[in-house]
Amino acid sequence: MAGFKVAIVGATGNVGREMLDILAERRFPVSEVVALASSRSLGREVSFGDRTLKCKNLEHYDFSDTDICLMSAGGAVSKEWSPKIGAKGCVVIDNSSAWRMDPDVPLVVPEVNADAAKGFSKKYIIANPNCSTAQLVVALKPLHDKATIKRVIVSTYQSVSGAGKDAMDELFSQTRAVFVSDPVEAKKFPKRIAFNVIPEIDVFMEDGFTKEEWKMVVETKKILDPKIKLVATCVRVPVFIGHSEAVNIEFENPISADEARDILREAPGCLVIDRRESGGYITPHEAAGEDATYISRIREDPTIDNGLVLWCVSDNLRKGAALNAIQIAEVIVNRGWLKAKQKVA
Repeated sequence: MAGFKVAIVGATGNVGREMLDILAERRFPVSEVVALASSRSLGREVSFGDRTLKCKNLEHYDFSDTDICLMSAGGAVSKEWSPKIGAKGCVVIDNSSAWRMDPDVPLVVPEVNADAAKGFSKKYIIANPNCSTAQLVVALKPLHDKATIKRVIVSTYQSVSGAGKDAMDELFSQTRAVFVSDPVEAKKFPKRIAFNVIPEIDVFMEDGFTKEEWKMVVETKKILDPKIKLVATCVRVPVFIGHSEAVNIEFENPISADEARDILREAPGCLVIDRRESGGYITPHEAAGEDATYISRIREDPTIDNGLVLWCVSDNLRKGAALNAIQIAEVIVNRGWLKAKQKVA
């Protein structure tokens, strides 16, 4: 197979670095990898496998010989640059929220709706969903196929890495400040995050929900099924890596906890760890650095007909972002939808 020239925009960030690691780990067929960032990060070094790459300036880079651009530089950068890059015939797989609800841009989780990725040809952009949505739909899809989901109530426990490297630094410095009795400063978060939880992720909307909660609703409908009703409460917790979700699902048709367990055991991207004993479940600490969406505590909800409750955990930097983007790239390459521009001699 020919190699593909891949550019990573935002290569110095949490997700950008993870993308470089996963490209190397999964042996994605690259002919060349280019690390791109803003002029601030020009010349900074990032690692790709056993190689070191120096960051080049996004502003001066010519995408005309590049096949795939993994975009992880935030919504404003993506809004400006993704159409320009796509116009050069380079497929942008974007990790921001900028394009997710654009009707001409596929929103893809490969285990759930890989076929949708073929629609990239309209704008040469494919959107990665929000981290909390990605792991949720991986768990919901096989259950929806079996018993048809009517309604979902989800409460999230989201790690600080979802808000970037500065947020991780803030949790670390605040925790240290508590131990040495220094004043605790909140800069990145609206309230102190150390030894606390904050029910505010992204901005508040007019109806009282936050934008993160809204994203989970509209993205689940777009990826999985527009008929599913979903309500979310999204909470930031003092965990460095890994998002957890308590998910309550109401189905149209009967489904037992045992059936659900068997279905999820066979489902792509899912790992069931559900022993009904102390410690017989997964926590974000154990999911960090892993690719799977872990599902535990599967049980029937006695308060409604055809109801299940489960606990779902995944590494938000991997499945929630970098891994999902690279799995999308694998889909369009492996299915022959994208051909490399340069033939390897």
